[in-house]
Amino acid sequence: MPLRTWWGAARELAGAPRARLLAVAPESWREVMQDATAGGAPLLALWAGNGAPHQRAVCAALMGDAGVLVIWLPVGDGGEYPGIQDLYPAANRMQRAAADLTGIRSSDPDRRPWLRHSAWPADARPLGSPSMPPPVSPPPIDDYAFVRVLGEGVHEVAVGPVHAGTIEPGHFRFSVVGEKVLRLEERLGYAHKGIERRFSELGLLEGHRLAARVSGDSAVAFSWAYCQALEGMAGHDLPARAALLRALALELERCANHLGDLGAIGNDAGFAFGLAQFSRLKEHLLRATLQAFGQRYLLDFIVPGGTRVDLDARGAAALDEAMALLSREVPRLRDIYDEHAGLRDRFAEAGTVTLDLAVRLGLTGLAGRASGQAFDLRVDHPWPPYAGLSVKKCVQSAGDVLARVTVRFDEVRESIRLVRRILSDLDPGAHVIPIPDPDPGVFGVGLVEGWRGPVFVALEAGEGGRVRRCHPHDPSWQNWPVLEHAIIGNIVPDFPLINKSFNLSYSGQDL
Repeated sequence: MPLRTWWGAARELAGAPRARLLAVAPESWREVMQDATAGGAPLLALWAGNGAPHQRAVCAALMGDAGVLVIWLPVGDGGEYPGIQDLYPAANRMQRAAADLTGIRSSDPDRRPWLRHSAWPADARPLGSPSMPPPVSPPPIDDYAFVRVLGEGVHEVAVGPVHAGTIEPGHFRFSVVGEKVLRLEERLGYAHKGIERRFSELGLLEGHRLAARVSGDSAVAFSWAYCQALEGMAGHDLPARAALLRALALELERCANHLGDLGAIGNDAGFAFGLAQFSRLKEHLLRATLQAFGQRYLLDFIVPGGTRVDLDARGAAALDEAMALLSREVPRLRDIYDEHAGLRDRFAEAGTVTLDLAVRLGLTGLAGRASGQAFDLRVDHPWPPYAGLSVKKCVQSAGDVLARVTVRFDEVRESIRLVRRILSDLDPGAHVIPIPDPDPGVFGVGLVEGWRGPVFVALEAGEGGRVRRCHPHDPSWQNWPVLEHAIIGNIVPDFPLINKSFNLSYSGQDL
């Protein structure tokens, strides 16, 4: 039946606008997922844990036309739930991560570990045990069963997990014939920090600081999603000024990341001039952010009930001056990128993800919009204050590196406009209000369009103002598997360029 029918049977959920919770029986779990895929509803997240006191459960969040539908399925001790990777391929790694952390497994055949890397015993459950056994030092190296490609002339190129420079660890196993890539298989999880277990040791009113550190380049998006869930659970709405200040910070974060990526993508194509110029512009923006809010990267800017600091006239002037500089300089650099034959030769048709592949694999966010997936929460499911800001959606259809670069340029221009609009709309008022602890057992979700794509947080209140369970979800979970397909048919030396055009998070993927 249509997903809207399931939506009608669900109850209202606190936090993100238009969110509902539906408890289902095991026989209905697959039925809901099949109806969701038939209706084109993307999978936002899948996680497991204690869904109610003393009850194990698996949960999935779907993005339907009406809003966010969270499906909750109780799972008995020692039992398993029906796998959904045939319906949602990105669910494979989410299911494996949930099994590593809780022992709750799907019926799908891929039982390889995802997060564990022998860092804890195979029978230990970081989210199901009051204490963890001490780690074995050094940990044994597990035999990870990479998928082998056989045939005449096929050889493997192994890259990572330790890379040159200061990037995070990830292992990439290329199967190659001549110069062409036949298959790429990723293995991540090396940056696992125990984020979800650490949440359970914190108070609800302090969890936003950890949320901001799930993936540091998306600090504003994650802390806002966390606070959105918390404020909804407490039954409090944000003051108008606080919502505008949060949107201002989110657009500054989006702009800074796009500027950095535009320079890095140019550098990976051998155009160091682009790296130098965009690094200069990003540095100017970060200095203006520091002057306005006291932080270059806004890790602690968003707090429950509003923002940590207000914006004064001096800070607003610094941000306005930074926007003026970007308005002058970014179009000039865009013209240089567009007219540089060498860059266009490297960008065009490299790492192509067709619309059909993007839909089947659930490509989301910036990369999805570059492949014709015209979805942006700020437009399609706006939350305050975005409903009143008339955000322009930036979409391309070619799905290659050039399209992803074009979307970044377009979004920088739109973020500059939004920052200026917000600065002009800021009326006097409170930038923060007190938020009480929600009642134990209350559940809420937050959903914010970060610069990579939708950032989702599921939060449940425990006793004494503590976090009972918090699951943060980065859109990189959906997009890393798509990168494996984007490189097929390209040459190995093009992988750094294609990889950077996505610029996915290792840390947010590894929790």
